[in-house]
Amino acid sequence: MSLYSKRGVSAQKEEVHAATKNLDKGLYEKAFCKIYADIMCGDEDWVNVMHADGAGTKSILAYLYWKETGDVSVWKGIAQDAIVMNLDDLLCVGIYDKILFSSTIDRNKNLIPAELLEAVITGTQEFFDRMKGFGVNISFMGGETADVGDVVRTMAVNGTMTARWPKAKLITNEKIKAGNVIVGLAGFGQANYETSYNSGLASNGLTSARHDVLHKTYGARFQESYDTSLDESVVYIGPHRITDEIKDGERTTTIGELLLSPTRTFAPIMKELLENHFDAINGLVHCSGGGQTKCLKFVPDNVRIVKDNLFEPPIIFKLIQEASKSGDREMYQVFNMGTRLEIYTNEKDVESIISVSKNFGVDAQVIGRVEESEKKELVIITNDESLLFT
Repeated sequence: MSLYSKRGVSAQKEEVHAATKNLDKGLYEKAFCKIYADIMCGDEDWVNVMHADGAGTKSILAYLYWKETGDVSVWKGIAQDAIVMNLDDLLCVGIYDKILFSSTIDRNKNLIPAELLEAVITGTQEFFDRMKGFGVNISFMGGETADVGDVVRTMAVNGTMTARWPKAKLITNEKIKAGNVIVGLAGFGQANYETSYNSGLASNGLTSARHDVLHKTYGARFQESYDTSLDESVVYIGPHRITDEIKDGERTTTIGELLLSPTRTFAPIMKELLENHFDAINGLVHCSGGGQTKCLKFVPDNVRIVKDNLFEPPIIFKLIQEASKSGDREMYQVFNMGTRLEIYTNEKDVESIISVSKNFGVDAQVIGRVEESEKKELVIITNDESLLFT
């Protein structure tokens, strides 16, 4: 059993998928988000989409960072995480504008003071104001903020996004086919719409990242930060403290800063691509839960996906792998490994897509291809081995 499973979580969400297997899949089964007919206005040429997601256990890292450093501003990053995990999923069906957002924040009032709650709410509006400057308009509709200390140990930050969108401007992944190439967009570095360097970790796999990287003393000092029913052998087993300095090339940063880099949105890039290169995009996949294996849920059943030119994983993933002693198979199933958005396109359109991304300061490259196959499978080539997933 993997460390991830021993901690009571699943990268593939098998039990969740089993529980929801009989639900309506919407109009397009392979689309990245569930898409419904336009029940709001009854227009057959339009659709409705509603999506819910959040920052996950990254908020626990923010709590530890705040307790250790006193830095309240880290909670603004958690607000961004909760938004982007919704927004960038909507991008993958072609939606980038005129979006409604409602937040859901549950906190333990005895441990989470009002100033942290205010930082999350302020950070939410600041992110929307920044995106508006790139023509991505998201209206903050308020939401639910509840003091539920009997349920939540620290604070959980989640949200829901809703949009009405023209059917003719959807990306449904039905056009993905053998012969396509895959352009990957990097989740790390510093885009020209970001204010600081991004480690690329995003908001998935944070249970592993937290326990595998951080020192045992965090469990002893902050029992509210983990499930105390877990076996102690999997609780905070790493070598590092949040304030430990790490050399990353010419940059010096800390473990805490790497773990808490706000999830990058690709919205400014995708707005330009969806407006000006729509016909070049055959499919889109956000490498979130399930990491580099996420694509298996959304590509056709008769293809093999080969990823043989992924970005070199940035330092945060190397630190996690060294601390956890996980193999490449588990790492690529849990984490995005630095390549967070996949654009399925045609060979002739590659150059223009890469150019748009790089103009925003986000690295992009061909990371793989789509081949014919009798059964759906994924092959990932790393420096050490060839990994097969079905």
